[in-house]
Amino acid sequence: MATRRALVTGSSGFIGFHLSQRLLADGWEVLGLDAMTDYYDVTLKERREAMLNQSPNFRVVHDRVEGAGVMDGLMADFHPDAVIHLAAQAGVRYSIDNPESYVEANLIGTFRVLEAARHHKPAHLLIASTSSAYGANETMPYAETQKCDTQMSFYAATKKSNEVMAHSYAHLFDIPTTLFRFFTVYGPWGRPDMALFKFTKAILEGKPIDVYNHGEMARDFTYVTDLVDGIVRLIDAIPTRPNAASEIAEGDSLSPVAPHRIVNIGNSQSVPLMEFIAAIEARLGIEAQKNFMDMQAGDVPATWADASLLMRLTGYKPQTAVQDGVAAFVDWYRDYYRC
Repeated sequence: MATRRALVTGSSGFIGFHLSQRLLADGWEVLGLDAMTDYYDVTLKERREAMLNQSPNFRVVHDRVEGAGVMDGLMADFHPDAVIHLAAQAGVRYSIDNPESYVEANLIGTFRVLEAARHHKPAHLLIASTSSAYGANETMPYAETQKCDTQMSFYAATKKSNEVMAHSYAHLFDIPTTLFRFFTVYGPWGRPDMALFKFTKAILEGKPIDVYNHGEMARDFTYVTDLVDGIVRLIDAIPTRPNAASEIAEGDSLSPVAPHRIVNIGNSQSVPLMEFIAAIEARLGIEAQKNFMDMQAGDVPATWADASLLMRLTGYKPQTAVQDGVAAFVDWYRDYYRC
């Protein structure tokens, strides 16, 4: 049986690294694409990539996904069975000050991916979206069939745009496409701009942590290997264009006119922010100094995933408890930074 091939954009990023590791462990051949941008410490990306390079079935190209001809050339040469597009400019708050970087990486970059898939059709195109796409929606848990037109940040707006762009290509060119909405992913090798990383660093340095909305927030925290499990299982849950809308099961986000589906990957529980902070304090054995602040622009008070569609499609449900996931991150952080 021929070795399956995956092209992973953003392979040296937090999620891309963990996903590539898992695919390699499962026997896939992986081609990574990463621009190694300096949005955060490039050394962290280099160390993740060095670990991936230990596998003979991994190779990486350093270039920008939005570069003209980059994705087209890679797909023409590599002939991937699955394309998992994770490369993006991340961060809700950064999008307020640097919106142009989101246009380039998230909008133009995804356009390049879609164009390459149009010409070199993979068996399945999978694209990262975000729970931020639910925007101001108040009905929880969030279900994929909800209308989502009230995004609260430019980051979220670009990701929702990716979903719509992908739908048009799936419809026009019959490209089987799944978009997965992430819910506050955390774990070892995480990004320094994320709350868990920032909180852990500040507490160990004896500095106060900023707690927004005076702690009245909740998130569906999803451990990174749970997320990766969901993505890997979705690779073989390939959407097909239905013959009629009546063929679509209740609760399924499958498009009535395209092989296109949106799937939540979340832990299916909304954990209060103060409980999350308490888990960090417990593992460190240090009580945090807390600086309670108002809600930040572009943020939402709570997220909560309905992950029943993921279960129906794959038989899988993320299940890592916050206390266990936080402990794993804290242990990694203290080992990595020798503190």
